[in-house]
Amino acid sequence: MSRRNLLAALIAVVAFIIVIQFIPVPGLRHDPTPVAEPAWKSPQTRALAVRACYDCHSDQTRWPWYSHVAPVSWVVAHHVAEGRALLNFSHPSARRVSAARAARAVERGSMPPFYYTWMHPGARLTRGERQALAEGLVASLGGG
Repeated sequence: MSRRNLLAALIAVVAFIIVIQFIPVPGLRHDPTPVAEPAWKSPQTRALAVRACYDCHSDQTRWPWYSHVAPVSWVVAHHVAEGRALLNFSHPSARRVSAARAARAVERGSMPPFYYTWMHPGARLTRGERQALAEGLVASLGGG
C-alpha cells in the first residue's frame, strides 16, 4: 500500500469515528425515575447489589466517560437495556428472571460479567460476598 493510500485510509477511519459520535444512543444518560426498591433482606445485601449490579440492573446507572464514545456507547447502552429488561431493582415486580436464577448467576460468577468487573474493579465480589448476595437476592426478591 502506498503512502498516499495509507493516508487516505487513515483519514477515512478518523472521519468515520468522528461521524459516528453524532448517532444518538437511545436511553443513554436518560435514566427513568426509580419507582421502587426491593424489601432488602439486609443493608449488606443492598450494598452488594448496588456495588455489583445496579449499573445494569436499576434506573440508577452511573454512565462512565467511555459510555459516551461511539461505538462503545452502543454496546454499553445495549447491555444496560438488556439488564434492565431482565431484572431491574427499580421495578422489582416487573422482573423476567426468578430470584433463584439471579442468585445462581451470582454464585457461578457469570454476574457481574468479567468485562464489567474489568472496567469496574469495585464490582468484583469475593466468594463470601457472592454467597451473601445470592442468599440475599433470594430472601429479598422471593425464591420463585
